[in-house]
Amino acid sequence: MKVAAQIREPIEQEMELFEKKFHDSMSSKVALFNRITYYIVNRKGKQMRPMFVFLTAKILNNGKVEERTYTGASIIELIHTASLVHDDVVDESYKRRGFFSINALWKNKIAVLVGDYLFSKGLLVALEREDYDLLQIISNSVKSMSEGELLQIEKARLLDITEEVYYDIIRQKTATLIAACCSMGAASVRPDSKEVEVFRRFGELCGMAFQIKDDLFDYGTERIGKPTGIDIKEQKMTLPLIYALTHSDVSERKWLINSIKNHNKDKKRVKEVISYVKEKGGLDYAVSKMMQFKDQALEILNDYPDSDYKAALTLMVNYVVDRKK
Repeated sequence: MKVAAQIREPIEQEMELFEKKFHDSMSSKVALFNRITYYIVNRKGKQMRPMFVFLTAKILNNGKVEERTYTGASIIELIHTASLVHDDVVDESYKRRGFFSINALWKNKIAVLVGDYLFSKGLLVALEREDYDLLQIISNSVKSMSEGELLQIEKARLLDITEEVYYDIIRQKTATLIAACCSMGAASVRPDSKEVEVFRRFGELCGMAFQIKDDLFDYGTERIGKPTGIDIKEQKMTLPLIYALTHSDVSERKWLINSIKNHNKDKKRVKEVISYVKEKGGLDYAVSKMMQFKDQALEILNDYPDSDYKAALTLMVNYVVDRKK
């Protein structure tokens, strides 16, 4: 059995019902919108984020979920989908998971409006059920995601990102949404308990490991779903590159910064940068930090009794760092 199927097995029934509820939550009176959401739903990914919600709820509630758990999962998936639609517009990306993106098929204006609609639906799902604690969790997450993206853009212009600033960026940009999944799952069954913060931290650690893994893909160590060197071409300062920069002498540093600033579209130069970062130990260092975040996440799970849900969450954490794309 594939890892994704193993993770999903203890929550199979919940995920099937969730998919129906999620599809219903996206419906609109506008035919064009329904056509677009049908396209989105039929090209969904692994749905890792809703799985985090359900597994967290079940580990804390003797294998049971509440109606609020479905609400939380729907909020997360609506906001996540909205952010992907908007990201494709911002990044001028015309492919998503091997299919044409919304902006490629329906142009930017419609894609932005679709993203806005999905964001508002995510907030309304919480308001309609008066789940204000869940609304607060996701609102804080969206705020952090926006700040993280802007911080990354600001720092990319200057190429002055330290390791600590890098962690701030990925904590806000990526880890915050996975943290929201887990705190949402906890809050759905144990509102106002210490577990809401414990599992927020658990999700944040998973998210940090997830983003470092994504950054490693840029160096082509595995067969992956995106071309190598994309982050370098976009002047994104990732952990392997930051490590190489801080362990370079003045002339090497000057060459590296010049390559990223002025030669990032030159395929030969980008390959040279990738080779240099590898030689400096940038990839090994990033892997070691990723494994630290993973181990810290697993330590949190150690405080909870063994169950199918704990086993699935453990698999999920390991999958984050072992995945091939």
